[in-house]
Parts: sequence; structure tokens; C-alpha cells
Amino acid sequence: MLTQAQMDHYHDKGWLHIPEIFPPAQLAAMQRDLDWMINAWADRSVGWTGAWRKKYMDAETEKKSQLVAMHDLQFYSQAWLGAVTNDRLCNAMAQLLGDCVELHHTTMHVKPPETGHPFPMHQDWAFYEHVDGRYIDVLVHLDNTQHENGEIRFLSGSHKKGALDHIRQNEDGTPCTPYLPLDEYRLDDTEPVPAKAGDVVIFNIFTIHGSHINQTPVNRRLVRLGYRHPGNRQTGGQSLGRPGIMVRGLRQRGQGQKLFSIAGPPGPAAASAEQPEPVLVK
Repeated sequence: MLTQAQMDHYHDKGWLHIPEIFPPAQLAAMQRDLDWMINAWADRSVGWTGAWRKKYMDAETEKKSQLVAMHDLQFYSQAWLGAVTNDRLCNAMAQLLGDCVELHHTTMHVKPPETGHPFPMHQDWAFYEHVDGRYIDVLVHLDNTQHENGEIRFLSGSHKKGALDHIRQNEDGTPCTPYLPLDEYRLDDTEPVPAKAGDVVIFNIFTIHGSHINQTPVNRRLVRLGYRHPGNRQTGGQSLGRPGIMVRGLRQRGQGQKLFSIAGPPGPAAASAEQPEPVLVK
């Protein structure tokens, strides 16, 4: 699936653009079901909180800015179950993660027209912490992206820094959505990665990234898929303690590990999984 040059690019830069993963017929079904979920199931909110908002948006834009989000689209749509198990995509994940690949989660990324939510610089690790870098986020493009509608932007090579401390509180001590210091990590220093509908852009869980506002009159639709090596232990955040489907290979059994049940694995992880999940939408 991937050439050696593509794999080298991912390991060096921390991201990779892979064109034409989803053929036209499959893409059309994914677009149709995504639009249905936007109307039937998705939440619409003001989005991420924090002091970064006043730097990224003027007061009027901030007042209007929204995001549309929901988790785990494969639970609601046959087309999206097919998307997360797409052979070309899963083969690419196996080349980069190893023979065993687990789907961790999916999340809708929709920026509404004209004031669709921008995102400050951050690592996805801050939202679902894992002990190592064997975790790849995949942005499935349902629309063409460019500067005008807020394409993804990366600090190339930043995954080599490993996990970084994020700002998690406002000046008054109230909690906010995790983001990196604004004076040290700037969108102006990033590399834009525009892509076409049917393409994917993949990146490491430690790669620093962000995006500008959607200025166009239509939705900018992306869906993030998270894949990991099943041996990469999660320590906090979204979907903690919940098993995902194996899309390649076998889940090896650890010493004394019990079978998964409908209620999830026993122990502290199950209790932690009951906490509210942070939403990550770009």
C-alpha cells in the first residue's frame, strides 16, 4: 500500500497525505450518511474553551463560532463501518503500526459555514493519553480542503518531542480544553496540508497541529479515525478502558487478562471510562 518513501515521510515529518483511499461510490455513501448524522445525532456547540479563542477570533466571530461533533460513527452507519475497515487504509495502518491494528475511536469533524471553529496548536495525545507513539490519527476528507475552509496544518517533525504539557486551566483556575502555549507554538509556523475528498491525511498522536476558521459558505466535513497497536496502553481520556475492533491481526492476551465483557474490562479502567469524554474536533 505505502511506498518506502511514504513511510519514511511519516516517520520523519510525523504526518502523511495519502490520496484516493476511498473510491467514488464508497465516498458518496459516507457523505450521505455523514449528512444524515449531522442532522439526526450530532451535537452543535461553541466548541473548545480557553484564552486562545481571543487570539484566533475577533469578538463577533467568537460569538458566532460553532462546531458540530459526535463520536463513533461506525455505531450509527453501515457506510462508516465499511470506512473504518477499508482494506487500503487498514493495510497502510499495518505497515506503520505492525501486523496488529485496533480501531480506537472515530469522531466527526465538521466546521460550519463562515465561522466554523478554528483550533489552537495541540497534540491529540492530550485528549487520549497513551504510553507510546504507536497511535495514528486519520483525517478522512469528505470535502476538498484549503486555507479558506481550514485545512489541517502541522509542525513537521514535532512528534519527536514526545508528549508535552498542555494548558488545561484558565487564568481564573477554571478548566479549559487542552492546548499548547500560544507564544511558543504558532499556526503561522505550520505546514498546510490541503487534500481532496476521498483522501486521508494521517499523523502521529504526538504531532503538533491546528487549523484556521472555515470562511466558506458550506460545511467543511472531516472525520477522524484513531488506530493503535493494541499493546499501546491508554492511561487517560477519550474511550479509556473500552476495547476497539481489530482491523488487522490478533489481540495478544496479557498475563492474567480476562475476557472483555459488555460492561467493559474490570478494574480502575472501567471506572475511569465512566467519566465524560472530551470532544476533539478540528
